[in-house]
Amino acid sequence: MVQLNKGKFKGRDFITLNAFTAEEISYMVDVAMELKADRNAGIPHPVLQGKVLAMIFTKSSTRTRVAFEAGIYQLGGSGMFLSARDIQLGRGEPIQDTARVLSRMVDGIMIRTFSHQEVLDLAEHSSVPVINGLSDFLHPTQILADLLTIKETKGKIQGLKLTYIGDSNNVANSLLLGGSKMGMNIVIASPQGYQPVPEIMDLAWKNASLSRSTVQIVEDPVAAARGADILYTDVWASMGQEEQSEIRKKIFAPYQINDEVLGAAHPEAIVMHCLPAHRGEEITDKVIEGPQSVVFQEAENRLHAHKAIMALVM
Repeated sequence: MVQLNKGKFKGRDFITLNAFTAEEISYMVDVAMELKADRNAGIPHPVLQGKVLAMIFTKSSTRTRVAFEAGIYQLGGSGMFLSARDIQLGRGEPIQDTARVLSRMVDGIMIRTFSHQEVLDLAEHSSVPVINGLSDFLHPTQILADLLTIKETKGKIQGLKLTYIGDSNNVANSLLLGGSKMGMNIVIASPQGYQPVPEIMDLAWKNASLSRSTVQIVEDPVAAARGADILYTDVWASMGQEEQSEIRKKIFAPYQINDEVLGAAHPEAIVMHCLPAHRGEEITDKVIEGPQSVVFQEAENRLHAHKAIMALVM
């Protein structure tokens, strides 16, 4: 059974990877790897026996919900799904009141929501750890699973080149923060007007200077892909941006991971996507189903990464 060194993590919120050191992130990845190995070997690890995780969802979900709900059960605890329709938060109760009430009843709170400020407000007023399952600004739990996938397939994280192609959304933001912390060379290929905000870039450049890595923004996706060890993409219009879908399809049409882009990357490059994918838009069916795709390994690793987060902070 995996042995947890919880001293640095117990009781901490998991809102952004930027709140953790490279050593701490590396340890979380290693814990996730051990938990995965234990599960595959049939070894139980009920390290959260009797613990309860409240899971607030104002955004629909497949991977986040299943990973957290199955994960807390596999760790010996229980998960409580709370949609906006089910709790008073959806009827106007202040987030700080919800935080204070839940904190007295559960051992951890996961929230997947639109507004990042809601995550921050929840954490400010909660006395138990808060996990950011996704906001409009960051998606750190996804990126921990991505780092696990990269280490599994490449044997290391530091020094690799990761090229993200498409909309600079919450996933791109968290890739910039987590990747730069871990010493990866990050290239973002996005059109003007859809590139990372200065707040994220300033943090990423600061991280990169400490980890001796590089962070770049370019507009040419093929140039960005040259020599890349990892190609990564996401949908062009995230949840809540559906009304922009048609205009985004025109703007992002050149920003597709296809044979040309894959051909520019390192011959042993892997292809990643956080899912759900719009096949034929940001990625071709041939690439996502091809031998260099690790998309479904990446999706499975959400379970193991989320278990590592819960086991450590709860």
